[in-house]
Amino acid sequence: MRILVVEDEEALAGAIAEWLRREPFAVDVVHDGEAALERLATNDYDVLVLDRDIPYVHGDEVCRTVVERGDTRVLMLTAAAGVRDRVAGLALGADDYLPKPFAFVELSARVHALLRRSRPAVPPVLRRAGLDLDPARRLASRDGAPLPLANREFAVLAELLRAQGAVVPAEVLLEKVWDEHIDPFTNVLRVTVMKLRRKLGEPPVVETVPGVGYRIP
Repeated sequence: MRILVVEDEEALAGAIAEWLRREPFAVDVVHDGEAALERLATNDYDVLVLDRDIPYVHGDEVCRTVVERGDTRVLMLTAAAGVRDRVAGLALGADDYLPKPFAFVELSARVHALLRRSRPAVPPVLRRAGLDLDPARRLASRDGAPLPLANREFAVLAELLRAQGAVVPAEVLLEKVWDEHIDPFTNVLRVTVMKLRRKLGEPPVVETVPGVGYRIP
């Protein structure tokens, strides 16, 4: 899943991104509202982690724009922690509001909760073809046996399971699992799928659809 973090404190933004990438999510970072609107216009994000008081374009206006589009969940993350501030943020259409200072573990839990409320709804545990995947607790198993997956392998498997048997194009996997700096001509996806197949064992469950992408039928 892909997340945009908008935070003008660069050190905090970097720490948030580093934490969320351990989940693992694909995370892009910007430090002002104008840059946020540019990214939102060109990329599809599942969750927007938005500081409210940001330069150039205020976080409230960024939130309004996202809500009008209706395809990205908004988690406001701000030092304005009073009841009136929280009510105002939610009134703008934000899905959740987390005041600073905060615990990173709570931030990731709230992001996972927003993803479960995404359209269409995502079940908390993904199951198919003998595979069980719990993104929030980062647990994976096949036929009850734990799977020791690396972050990107886990994320690719999660996207394939969310598709519920449909083909997931290679470019979609690159967009959802890696960030905006990924080279579209890289072979990193093919290598990751190869490693994932090896860890999943026999019989094979990840199918390649030539010229399109991958699926778990």
